[in-house]
Amino acid sequence: MESFEKLKQMVAMAEDDIAKAEGGNKAAGTRARKQLQDIRNAAQDIRKEILALRDQTD
Repeated sequence: MESFEKLKQMVAMAEDDIAKAEGGNKAAGTRARKQLQDIRNAAQDIRKEILALRDQTD
C-alpha cells in the first residue's frame, strides 16, 4: 500500500526534529508537532482506505 509507505517516510523524517525537541530546541518542537499532525492525518486516510477495501469484499 503506497499510503503506508508514505506514512513510514513521514515518521522517519520527523524523528530528527523530535530528538532536537527533546533537547530543548523550541523551533524543532514546533516542526515536530506539525509533522505529527500531518502523520495523524495520513494515518486517518489509511484507515479510511482499509475500511473501503473491507466494504468492497463484503
